Amino acid sequence: MVMGNHCSKKTEKQMITKLAEQTYFTEKEVKQWYKGFQQDCPDGKLTEKAFAKIYERFFPNGDPTRFARLLFHVFDENHDGTIEFEEFIRALSITSRGTMEEKLLWAFKLYDLDSDGYITREEMSSILDSMLIMIGDTSLEHIDPKERVDQIFHELDRNKDNRLSLDEFLEGSKSDPRIVQTLSLHKIL
Repeated sequence: MVMGNHCSKKTEKQMITKLAEQTYFTEKEVKQWYKGFQQDCPDGKLTEKAFAKIYERFFPNGDPTRFARLLFHVFDENHDGTIEFEEFIRALSITSRGTMEEKLLWAFKLYDLDSDGYITREEMSSILDSMLIMIGDTSLEHIDPKERVDQIFHELDRNKDNRLSLDEFLEGSKSDPRIVQTLSLHKIL
């Protein structure tokens, strides 16, 4: 029985069991994450603003606002403007413990800003720019996102249409691990 936004113990247990089956986390881990999520989000919903605040703690030298906004929209699977625990734990499972293919599918969603099934140079540049701004590390000033994007497109864009399909992205990323490193920029994802 659900009362407001709070789960009864039985429903909570069922949810935890279900999420442990659907993710790479054990029931104990899901329960720990749920407890922390409930402490941070007593109403059961993580807002975009609160999500950005979390990233501010991890990247105090930069401005994670733009990257957090882009990332938030991938976590928010049902596009209701908040991240519920189930969405949070599924995304965390993939990004932290998923297979290479799962991580790449998830990254494709992040880079495909308009969700049209393709990554354009502009979309990739936008993500890489937001990562650099978030890090705020002056030692990375030598990194030119446009050069990185050109390099990635040179290697992955087989049909030279200036956009990457999911197949091009997956095949190219799997065949060259340097591309995955370039896309994640110090394992931010």
